[in-house]
Amino acid sequence: MSVQTLRVADDPLELCRQSTREGWGDGLPLVPPTEERVNEALRFTDRDPDEVLGNVPPSRGEATVRHVAVNAVMAGCLPAYFRVVLAAVDAMIRQQDRFNLYGMQATTNPVGIAGFVNGPVIEQLDFNAGWNSLGQGNQANATVGRAIRLCALNLGGARPGQMDRATHGFPGKYSFFFAENEPASPWDPFHVEHGHEPGASTVTLFGAAGNLNMLEFTDDGHELARVMAASIRFPTNNDYLCNGEPWLVVSPEHADTLRDAGYDKANLRQFLWEHARIPIAEFTRRTLDYIVRAMWEPVLGELTEETSIPPAEKPEHIRIVVSGGPSVHSQYVPTFGDTRHLVVPIVNNDGEPILDFTVPAR
Repeated sequence: MSVQTLRVADDPLELCRQSTREGWGDGLPLVPPTEERVNEALRFTDRDPDEVLGNVPPSRGEATVRHVAVNAVMAGCLPAYFRVVLAAVDAMIRQQDRFNLYGMQATTNPVGIAGFVNGPVIEQLDFNAGWNSLGQGNQANATVGRAIRLCALNLGGARPGQMDRATHGFPGKYSFFFAENEPASPWDPFHVEHGHEPGASTVTLFGAAGNLNMLEFTDDGHELARVMAASIRFPTNNDYLCNGEPWLVVSPEHADTLRDAGYDKANLRQFLWEHARIPIAEFTRRTLDYIVRAMWEPVLGELTEETSIPPAEKPEHIRIVVSGGPSVHSQYVPTFGDTRHLVVPIVNNDGEPILDFTVPAR
């Protein structure tokens, strides 16, 4: 399916009314994507504006570099943010089977596309990794996440009530984007865990179905790990139902408490995998027969009364990232379940690293 080019209003309020009426906006005011604004965004990539990235499910709309720029402008991105948006959208299109983009776009689940950045891009483009990192108030966080969502909506045709069948959705479907607080973390950054150099800039995407705050005052890391395990285990959670990839966004203070008790990311994952299991008896019979057996019996064998379901197939499928400001809160972010994260470098077309994100490529 080709993507239509539309004539849009110059006035932001009229543009918002038009986009809402025609089903290609998110309901919030949009920046008019004038040719001048789109071309300014395109100056920050050395890729051909007419390069086809692929087709975006479920409607299979064709996505070009220029189409991504149009959506980035409408989302309110500064031109310098465009490389991040393009890397993220390119990844979710090219790796859509691993990401299960079709499933997340068309499901009744509330899942949205979440993401975060690592590396020098955080400081250069002023992404927020500290206070309120998952919330409002930072242009880079807010607009990059929104641009990714607008691309999924407008290029993939995921309109609510039509292709997007979410029963409720959740606010993260407007934008859910942050940065890892690398200087405040006692552990290796997420991108380094995944084979990238510390000085590389990367963007990671995952399918978030909400977030649960974990407030815990203890200064004993073993107690903290125990209550974290208790917090993530509930039988209506898609990570348990669908063999998922649960995420913990750990505050720096909680990370230090865990580190002081001898936890690194690997043995924390192992602990959670062992202690956050749910006995079969806690699932309803219909849910067991409808989905749990199909997802877990290929992994665990026949499910019996003695079986308990882990939060992920393997400990290494539990993902941990450090973000946020001081205090004793962390976040559990459950996922769609049947999806896997993507982490990609933000690089030039020739694969060379970008040294300064504030400087145009052309």
